[in-house]
Amino acid sequence: MAVSLEELERRLSHLRTELREAVRARDKAETTRIRRALREAEAAWEHALESESESESESETGPDDEALLTEPPAPRASATADAPRRKERPTHGSIPIREQVHQALTLLGAPASPKLISSTYEAFFTESLVATKLASLRRDEERSFTAQGYARPYYICAALTHDRLVPARGLLALSTWPVERRIIGPLSPRADFLTHTVGTAEQIQRLTTAGHPAPDAAWRLLRRFALTIPGAYDAAAPEPDPARVITAAYAEATVHQQEDGQQRQAAAQRARTQLADVQQLFGAAPMRDALRDASGTLS
Repeated sequence: MAVSLEELERRLSHLRTELREAVRARDKAETTRIRRALREAEAAWEHALESESESESESETGPDDEALLTEPPAPRASATADAPRRKERPTHGSIPIREQVHQALTLLGAPASPKLISSTYEAFFTESLVATKLASLRRDEERSFTAQGYARPYYICAALTHDRLVPARGLLALSTWPVERRIIGPLSPRADFLTHTVGTAEQIQRLTTAGHPAPDAAWRLLRRFALTIPGAYDAAAPEPDPARVITAAYAEATVHQQEDGQQRQAAAQRARTQLADVQQLFGAAPMRDALRDASGTLS
């Protein structure tokens, strides 16, 4: 018997709660098992959603409508041609690209560029993530949210500028993060960089504690972060010490934390009062677009 979307969504919510607890407990085996179950549940959810959409489309087309089609094979050929495009999301395996991005952003903990997302995913996971594949992902996610609302457990969305609340250029975020976490103010790029550093160092610590040496690419990524943080890197050491990097990152973060936090809070409050749900996730339309919509042309 087919599992309903509601049942799959409840399972996804339950698995994410279990994953959070397993990560906190540093239970590597349980974390791996739950991540695998999450990927399977997410794939099942996507399949169920597509099946439901196809069923609704078929129910809207009665026998009389089908009789009006002069070339019946054409729709079937088109549907077949569309199938590979739906499967373009997995880049080099069975994991959809949006799930790859979700995993990388969850590890980093703050909005990030496609290049950093790709580097992070490839540093810690077995499959590659092609950064150029992310160019249209946010637009696809926005279209999905506009059509279906909060149907998915999460969306890959935009970071927002603190002043205009429009999409911050070249930065992706997660819809499950509060607005404050997705706001980009004057000090936010450095604050988020330090958050990325801590997330990377903590992941290496988790792997090491579980007896799984971190990949060389993960150490290279951490070294790149550490080199720009005062006191984080000992040039005489073969690799940066994750604990030292975390301590140094937190120490610098306190310098920016209060002012950056106030700017983010103020912008988030404006976003909640001025923007619709879809705009809070994907940003208000830039003034240029608003003028185009109003006049149909730009002077």
